[in-house]
Amino acid sequence: MLDTGPEPEVADAGREVPAPSPAERPVRKIIHVDMDAFYASVEQRDDPSLRGRPIAVGGSRERGVVAAASYEARKYGVRSAMPSVTARRKCPDLVFVKPRFDVYREVSAAIRAIFADYTPLIEPLSLDEAYLDVTENLRGIPTATEIAKEIKARIRSELDLPASAGVAYAKFLAKLASDHRKPDGLFVITPRMGPDFVLDLPIGRFHGIGPATEAKMKALGINTGADLRSKPLDFLQQHFGKSGGYFWGISRGIDDRPVRPDRIRKSIGAEATFETDLREFDDLRERLQPILDKVWSRMEANGAKGRTVTLKLKFSDFSQITRARSLQVPVAGREACEAIVLDLLREAYPLRLSVRLIGFTMSGLGDEVDAVQLRMDL
Repeated sequence: MLDTGPEPEVADAGREVPAPSPAERPVRKIIHVDMDAFYASVEQRDDPSLRGRPIAVGGSRERGVVAAASYEARKYGVRSAMPSVTARRKCPDLVFVKPRFDVYREVSAAIRAIFADYTPLIEPLSLDEAYLDVTENLRGIPTATEIAKEIKARIRSELDLPASAGVAYAKFLAKLASDHRKPDGLFVITPRMGPDFVLDLPIGRFHGIGPATEAKMKALGINTGADLRSKPLDFLQQHFGKSGGYFWGISRGIDDRPVRPDRIRKSIGAEATFETDLREFDDLRERLQPILDKVWSRMEANGAKGRTVTLKLKFSDFSQITRARSLQVPVAGREACEAIVLDLLREAYPLRLSVRLIGFTMSGLGDEVDAVQLRMDL
């Protein structure tokens, strides 16, 4: 069982309800570790002059985009994927730092090595976050909370970086928990707490519900977890297809997906919707940069290599096109991937309408498992 004793981290999480029956589903101990402002924290660690200052990792030029922002910058409303000119306007003292992805990859590998001291069941999501199943752990530590505390302490002492952790019996709840007390937080959701914990959450806070699905749900009168739970399974399947069953489960604190350390995706993709529709090539090229960074970091975190690059453009009238290119060998690196994506973008010109969403996908990653499209809404 998860540790169910009183803990200060969860005292305000809501009233208790009966725990799910162990006979119906296994009770796992899952930790989600999420590094706090990872790129920015690494830069502040390595350059003491940046500590305590609002910084943005990314390009400072007129059409640059913020890849990551420190918590000092976030206080001013600076966020990742924000145009640099907007970020500068929100925070005149903002310091821009050029990203160093080779360094971030080295630090990520060191973090992964710490995880491996506790469990072989590690499912990386990107360079800066991962799920760990510690139901059976390598050190014989009785509670998942104690393991999470120890991992956080080691990341701090060995790498001088802050991390947040969430502990739960289900993956989506562990992810919610890690975000609950950021930065440098630890939050626990026990089996008794899970069903009620989600009731008051805005629907956009649920992992797996992006902006498009959120808008569709709100149009159906679904604004909170309680609203989602009120809808019967057939209603959700009618409106959301195969995802309806997943939504039905998470509204009840149920998520039986296991941590999959050997998960190989056939496709990894990302997309971004713009606040203002864009048409110029240079504008779209700049908005592609953080998407490229995110996808490539997840490729590297999963040890994946892909042969097919697909560009997606959604226009102001919600119609969309895709352009793809496949190679005989895997794409060599991020720069080669960017060159292909930009070629595909050039081929789409002249555009018949302005663009409201852009995205791209790397596919042909492997043949061993069912295809999984990993979407990130920036």
